[in-house]
Amino acid sequence: MNSNKKVLSGEQKKELISVLKARFEKNMNRHKGLEWTKIQMKLENNEGKLWSLNEMERTGGEPDVIGQDKKTGEYIFCDCSAESPKERRSLCYDLEALESRKEHKPKDSAVGMAADMGIELLTEEQYRELQKLGNFDLKTSSWVKTPAEIRKLGGSVFCDRRYDTVFLYHNGAESYYAARGFRALLKV
Repeated sequence: MNSNKKVLSGEQKKELISVLKARFEKNMNRHKGLEWTKIQMKLENNEGKLWSLNEMERTGGEPDVIGQDKKTGEYIFCDCSAESPKERRSLCYDLEALESRKEHKPKDSAVGMAADMGIELLTEEQYRELQKLGNFDLKTSSWVKTPAEIRKLGGSVFCDRRYDTVFLYHNGAESYYAARGFRALLKV
């Protein structure tokens, strides 16, 4: 894959679409009333979004369709891995937080990595909606979009699921943990 162009080869596209189709068919409860053939047509006509979905898959997100935007008609893909995507953990919140660390810097920030992948961190509301489709982050946690007022004061927020309840917590934006990553979504 040429990472400069962010385009998949024909073989990579075929393989990714096959993986996404199998996941779609295995988890019909996540997308009742949606048809794979229509989704596949949109995917095949959008090189950039396919590349981003491949990045989600490559980093352990196990993206799946979780709905359709009623206004735009776009299909909503979200990370549906049981735990926070493995290759997207041990990240501080954003670039400002990353640059503020003097020692023991993580490899990247959640916001920066998401931008590089062409995806967006979930909001708290989106995270809570995802949790209605299954039990996610029972052992890990995921950064979510932090309100500007909180971020301006140096904080950031993350969510997880414990005791059959979704919790929202706070941390310094520069903090990072091996069990905290981020989940994202992509509209196609």
